Amino acid sequence: MSSRQSKTARFSIGQIVRHRLFPFRGVIFDVDPEFDNTEEWYESIPEDMRPRKDQPFYHLFAENAETEYVAYVSEQNLLADEEGGPVRHPQIAEIFDGPVNGVYLLKEANLN
Repeated sequence: MSSRQSKTARFSIGQIVRHRLFPFRGVIFDVDPEFDNTEEWYESIPEDMRPRKDQPFYHLFAENAETEYVAYVSEQNLLADEEGGPVRHPQIAEIFDGPVNGVYLLKEANLN
């Protein structure tokens, strides 16, 4: 994180979000204040679509019409999900309860 300014994540753990460009949605289970993945991963993104590294990046239990997977997405490419319905990723139940009012809640055992 830069000493110039502190990055504040716009989204939070348990929030349901959707991708701004691609047809998938998911539940946030971790947040990096800035890009923290491999250069190989970053370089695999087409240059005209490559997000800035100096922003929060989110780990999502994601789903699209065909499958469930884990995604790593920049804040600039996420929007709050207005559907609010459950996300079907099988790992969600391991750490979250819900959704409750459109948000997944960390299970008590994960708060310690």
